[in-house]
Amino acid sequence: MNKFYTFLAAILLTTSTFAQSPEKMSYQAVVRNSSDALVTNQAVGMRISILQTTATGTAVYAETQTPTTNINGLVSLEIGTGTPVTGTFAGIDWAAGPYFIKTETDPAGGTNYTITGTSQLMSVPYALYAKTVADKTYTIGLWPELGGYVFWVSADGKHGLVAETVDQGFSNWYECQNTISNPNNHSLNGQKFRDWRMPTRYELNEMYVQRAAIGGFGNNFYWSSTEGDSTSAWYQYFGDNSQNSTSKFNSFYVRAVRAF
Repeated sequence: MNKFYTFLAAILLTTSTFAQSPEKMSYQAVVRNSSDALVTNQAVGMRISILQTTATGTAVYAETQTPTTNINGLVSLEIGTGTPVTGTFAGIDWAAGPYFIKTETDPAGGTNYTITGTSQLMSVPYALYAKTVADKTYTIGLWPELGGYVFWVSADGKHGLVAETVDQGFSNWYECQNTISNPNNHSLNGQKFRDWRMPTRYELNEMYVQRAAIGGFGNNFYWSSTEGDSTSAWYQYFGDNSQNSTSKFNSFYVRAVRAF
């Protein structure tokens, strides 16, 4: 008679990132059969996948392992130390989540996986996230996880400025400020940030220099956040790179920026 199994799992967010030690994430699961009886002291075959963005997303990493349950039906393993099937554990960009863990289990110890479960990884071990961020460098171009187009980067590629993918409106200086200050007006692939702002006149000029990489500007007038006085502010014309100050009540385009 065929038996059906239920699967309960818990992810322990501990890591090992010391030199000469593999990066790994502790994982524990309890295997029970259809009668709610524990599957004890038995080797089980498992395939573990890290899915990106959604519960049915792309597997950025997958591995197989054959752990043995203990007397309590508990299996304990270290994700990242199994036999790789797809990608590398060290190559996961933990800053580009969300991520989901999918487990497939064969209670008989083989690869006939009959138990499947997927759960969101609600938090990422700090050591893994920090390492990803520390190692990441950026170049001029589109970076969705940063919110738009990088148009200036530091010499080491770790810091810079990002421009939104589209204009945020066409209005006077005051209304442009209010529009950009609303975080609900800024999103790219579901990512939202609360630190968007108007560019300074110097940042606006850098956007002009990289206008081909950013795209969507045209020969339009754009506001900067730099004020001339209480009633005027600087703008830039993207047709010939000229800058000047004018009344804040004139209507120009605006493109938000943020720093990283």
